[in-house]
Formats: sequence, C-alpha cells, structure tokens
Amino acid sequence: MDLLDEPVPGVGTYEDFNTIDWVREKSKDRDRHREIATKSKESTLALMKSISDAFSGWLLMLLVGLMAGALAGGIDISARWMTDLKEGVCLNGLWFNHEHCCWNSNKTTFQERDKCPNWKSWAELIVGTNDGPFAYIMNYLMYVCWALLFSFLAVSLVRAFAPYACGSGIPEIKTILSGFIIRGYLGKWTLMIKTITLVLAVSSGLSLGKEGPLVHVACCCGNILCHLFTKYRRNEAKRREVLSAAAAVGVSVAFGAPIGGVLFSLEEVSYYFPLKTLWRSFFAALVAAFTLRSINPFGNSRLVLFYVEFHSPWHLLELIPFILLGIFGGIWGAFFIRANIAWCRRRKTTRLGHYPVLEVLVVTAVTALLAFPNSYTRMSTSELISELFNDCGLLDSSQLCNYANVSVTKISSDALPDRPAGPDVYTAMWQLSLALVFKMLITVVTFGMKVPSGLFIPSMAVGAIAGRGWCSPGADCITPGLYAMVGAAACLGGVTRMTVSLVVIMFELTGGLEYIVPLMAATMTSKWVADALGREGIYEAHIRLNGYPFLESKEEFSHKTLAMDVMRPRRSDPPLSVITQDGMSVEEVESLIAETSYSGFPVVVSHESQRLVGFVQRRDLVISIENARKRQEGVVSASRIFFTEYTPPQPPNSPPPLKLRGIMDLSPFTVTDHTAMDIVVDIFRKLGLRQCLVTHNGRLLGIITKKDILKHMAQMANRDPDSILFN
Repeated sequence: MDLLDEPVPGVGTYEDFNTIDWVREKSKDRDRHREIATKSKESTLALMKSISDAFSGWLLMLLVGLMAGALAGGIDISARWMTDLKEGVCLNGLWFNHEHCCWNSNKTTFQERDKCPNWKSWAELIVGTNDGPFAYIMNYLMYVCWALLFSFLAVSLVRAFAPYACGSGIPEIKTILSGFIIRGYLGKWTLMIKTITLVLAVSSGLSLGKEGPLVHVACCCGNILCHLFTKYRRNEAKRREVLSAAAAVGVSVAFGAPIGGVLFSLEEVSYYFPLKTLWRSFFAALVAAFTLRSINPFGNSRLVLFYVEFHSPWHLLELIPFILLGIFGGIWGAFFIRANIAWCRRRKTTRLGHYPVLEVLVVTAVTALLAFPNSYTRMSTSELISELFNDCGLLDSSQLCNYANVSVTKISSDALPDRPAGPDVYTAMWQLSLALVFKMLITVVTFGMKVPSGLFIPSMAVGAIAGRGWCSPGADCITPGLYAMVGAAACLGGVTRMTVSLVVIMFELTGGLEYIVPLMAATMTSKWVADALGREGIYEAHIRLNGYPFLESKEEFSHKTLAMDVMRPRRSDPPLSVITQDGMSVEEVESLIAETSYSGFPVVVSHESQRLVGFVQRRDLVISIENARKRQEGVVSASRIFFTEYTPPQPPNSPPPLKLRGIMDLSPFTVTDHTAMDIVVDIFRKLGLRQCLVTHNGRLLGIITKKDILKHMAQMANRDPDSILFN
C-alpha cells in the first residue's frame, strides 16, 4: 500500500513559530488550480465550482471590508463617548457624548457652545456647581479615577484573555506576512479583546492612537474570514495575500484614506504583493471606507475627526520652514526610536517587565495628573490634532483663533484683514509648548506597554504642535493649520519612515491637493535626516528587539562572504544529519528525530556518496510514520523506509516497507559552496525560502536556513547573533 495515495491529514502544515515554505505553498495552489480548470471542462457542476472558486477571493474581500468597517465605526463611537465620560455625563441620555448632547439644546450660545444645560460635569452632579476650587478638584479627581479604571480594565483583559492583543501589532503583522507563523496572533480571542481594550486604552487618555491597532483588528477579520473558504484555509501563502489586503483596509478605516491604505500595505507591511492583491486591496479598502461612511461615527459625514479643507495658496518662500519642519520630524523620529527601544529593552531585561498592570496604572496616573490642568492635553489627541489643523475663520471660538477684532467696513469672503493676536493666543502658545514637551516624553514610555497602542496619532500630535508653534503670533503665516499638517506628516515620517503612502494619507485626510509639494518636501527631508541618524524605522526596530525572523528587503547585504562561511555544519560540528533514500528503518529515523531538533532533513543516496535526492520536513515525517503505524498493518520499528520510486523486492518474513516518496520535496533549492552570500540572501528574500542546501561537485555539504542568514547578518553588524532567536 502506498500511504500517500490518499492525503494524510496534517502533512504539509506547519508548527507554531515556524516559517512557511512559499515555493511549496505556491506550487500547491497551482496544482489545485490546474485540477479545477481541467475538471471544469467535464461537467456544468464543475464549471460552476470553478467560477465560484474564482469569485471567492472578491467575496472574501467584500466581507473583510464590511466587518472591519463596522468594527472601526463601533470603536470610533465608543471611544468618543468614553473619552467624554471622564469629564461629565449627558442627562438626556447616558449614551450621548458631549457634542451630541448639546446638538438639540436651544440654550447653547455661540460663544459658549460647549456649555448646555443637558450636559453636566461631575462637579455639577456631585457638588452642585462648576465654579470654585472645590469643583475643580472634584472634576480633576473624577478625570483621574475614570482614566485609571479604563486602563486597569484594558490591561487586565489583555493579560487574562489575549496577551497578543497588546502593542500596535504592525511589527508582528510584518513578520507574519513575511511567512512566519504565530498561532493565535490573528485569532478570534485576540480580535474580541483588542477591539474592547482599544476603546478602553484610547479613552483612558494615554498618549496612544487607534490607527496601528486597527490594522491588527482588520488582519484578524481577514484571518478569521479565511476559514470560510477552503482555498485560503489550506494555503498559508494565499492567506497572506488576504492579510496584505486586510492591512490596507485597516489604514483605510483608520484615516478614511482608501488609496493611502493600499499604498501603506505595499510600502510598509507587505512582503509579497502581486498585482492581483493590489486590485483586491483596492476593492476591500473601498468597501471598508464606504461602510464606515454609512455608519458616520462622527456625525459630520467625514471618516476622521480631523478632516480640514485649506484653499489658500502657499508661497515658494514657505518651502524653507517646511523643510525645517522636515528636519525637526527626522530628529524627533530618530530620538523617539532610540529612547523607546532603550525603554522597551529595559522592560524586557529588568524586573519592570514582571509588573505590566502596575506599569500601566502608574503611566496612566502620571498622564492624567499632568494632562488635566492643560486644556490641550486634557482633550483626546485626535481632537487636539483637529484643533491644530483647523484654520482660523471669523467665527472660530478656539483660543488659538482669538485675534483682535479689527473694525472692517467691507468683508469679502476671501480677503480677511490682518488682525493682531489677542491675549488668548499667547496663552495658547504657552500651553502648546508645555503640551509638546509632555507628549514627547510620555509617548516614549507609553508605546510598547501591555495595552493596544498605536503610534500614528501621538507622532502626528507632536508634529502638529511644533508646526502650529512655527506659525506663532506675529509671524506672517498664510495658513497656520497647514504648518501643523506639514509638521504632523514630518514627525510621522521620521518615526515610521513612510514616504509615498504618508503623503497620500495626508492629502486624503485633508483634501488639500495643492499642498502635495510641501508635504513631499517635509516627508522626504524627514526620512533623509532620520535615516542619517539611525537606519531603522520604529517597526523594524521592534521586530529586531523581539527577535522575529524577518529578512528586511530594504536592507542591502554588502559583505563579501560565501555560502560555505555561513552553512552548517561548521568544521568543528558533527556531520550533517541526513536520511538515506532506502537504507534506514523506522526505528533509526525515529531516533534521529528524537535526538535532533531540526525542522527538516536532506535525503541522500547513501552516507558514502552524499548525493542529494530531496528534502523532507520533520513534521511531515513524524505525522506520516504515526499515521502508518495506526493505519497500515505490519508496520513496526524494523520496517524499512523508502524514498525511491520503486521498492526493491523484500526478503521473505521481513515487515512491510513504508513508502514516503510523496512527502519528499524532489526539487530543494541548492547553491554551491562558492556562491556569494549576497546572492543567497537575495534568493531567500525573493523566493521566501526556509532553507537552502549547499553542494560541492554534486555532493551535499551543508544547509543554510533563514535563521543562519539572520545570525550572520547580525554578526557582520557587530550585534549579538543570538538576539535573533525568537523568544
């Protein structure tokens, strides 16, 4: 009996924390496709199956877009309501946030649009008045208590139910998309807990955003919905195409920027991005943005809180401050990455890491205590950015727009006269300077804690404050909001090193097509400056800190080493563990598996010749032998294992042989021992290999795995080679 006439369940799958074999997965999918195409010519039913198979990818994208859009809408609405809950409550209905509460009130005046009888602050409810020191202390206390409660719930839920739900998730998603398997990272528990705790973390007033985690949430949706379709459930490479599209959906709903989302997936997170995935990402991002627009979470028909429209032109001279903002963004990005990685390394290596709940509570308490007195840090970061992006019109009641009223005889709609800054503008500038220092320092310790935390919004806030500060009173700026927008882009670019996608996200966000050049100038300057100060973006730095096996495609390999310098076994090591094609018994193979921890074994003609036949995965070998012992009569420890095409005649009374040619890879990738390492690294990157065998004159010499390459690269950069071992 040939065991593999019928497929053995489990063969061809992967264990946790292993890398997938892209070449094998793609060829599996091509075989499946060929089979469907051949059958479709035979009957109408088969033709229908073939059509539904072709359509399933688009249907899956539709479902991912709908699900992610709906979740994002829910997160936006809940986070706004809970953020306002820290300051007071609506008597009309508990479920109204501050703005919605005052919408239908007739007693709201234009100057004090935030005050309406239906909205009561906690001091008014408890003490009965909102004035005086006692009321202020009461409001302060309630603000801090709510913040602590929200953050405590967030960190407790993450710790108890889904440890993978913390952080932003983008470094891990980059690693998963490059072919690594982290089971449960995109599972239903992670999705549920991440969605709930994201709302709690954002509402607690911590210096974090929801944009990065929304990419993780969208990828969880993609992964869960993949299980509805056999084509994606059984093929890891196909599933990663869906996850690439889901990452685009995440950014699409986070910023209301569908095209920016597709470009973000292409530029920042994806490893393998064929044209078909580009179209599907585009479709999924469109569906998600449409879903979010129909939910209308902010009640202003916009997909984000800080949508603005600028129409005044910019002047060529203004490019100088824009470039200076770019330099500031690059310096801040490089400083932030260094400081944050140093802090996260401290967390990993000292006792600090043993107390995640305490750490979150302490950071929340410090944030809330320092944030409340300053109105710019008290409001949610999205509202702060919205206020900074906002341009001053005659009807604005913001402190930043408190310019002295000049008596004007004839006001034309587009020509506002120059007005001197009022006292509130100077106060606002002081408060913003303090807010800038506060945000810069607190974000360093917040990012990487055990709660869902994104980095886009805090980075943009730092840049927007810096940009608005440029346009200080007295400076003859054209559009203060434009400087805030350029500063936000520069800082975000400095931290993440995004370029094209960032510019597109920013102009989709603001509808300012005429400001593409300023944005491009600032983003590019920011990237150059940040790259000069440190090569890695924040996500690559976190991937390296966590030791994920990720081969960065942007990094050049410039060393003149050869395959023989990297391959194992080294000269001092024991010889390579191999299996012969027809000379080993079940017992010998099982003891080889028990004594070693390798994830696969080369198959050779004989120990003497060392001529290569193929390669067999450890997991497939274990499953096939177990399956044979259960289902094939007479298989015992003494049974011979054959990887040959034909089994030679067996001596009488010998136990039946085991034929395992079906699980062997007959075309493993091989290089000669004198192949330059830069070529080997390129082969690994472009084909997504797990391992590559090294030969000399046709004889097998050794093996190079992805981890060997990462260790070698670390060694060449004078880093600890063991730092890449994923813990």
